[in-house]
Amino acid sequence: QVQLVESGGGSVQAGGSLRPSCTSSEPAFSRRTLDWFRQAPGKEREFVAAISWSHKPVYADSVKGRFTISRDNAKNMMFLQMNSLKSEDTAVYYCAQGSRVRNAWDALSQAASYDYWGQGTQVTVSS
Repeated sequence: QVQLVESGGGSVQAGGSLRPSCTSSEPAFSRRTLDWFRQAPGKEREFVAAISWSHKPVYADSVKGRFTISRDNAKNMMFLQMNSLKSEDTAVYYCAQGSRVRNAWDALSQAASYDYWGQGTQVTVSS
């Protein structure tokens, strides 16, 4: 059973930055597609960013230009650099990992494409 563990969430003022990370126990980590989703209170889980095994990232329009997804295969880790944070970014952020995710937007951005999920890390942005 693969385990994903997020860390690095927290509370910050609007305009600030955070860099949550996700560590995976998957031995074949370098060949997996990784993703960040988020869920705000009373809202559905939504796609944030994804990065394939080839390191090509894709982003939701709401975070494009402010967030950067990256991975370190040597450490089995994924990161989400979040800059210029807004109050609407407040949510629980989840990392996810998939083994057979098509390299297309409709697959990368769908929660159903991913096999394993972390427990989530809270990000709170105050205005």
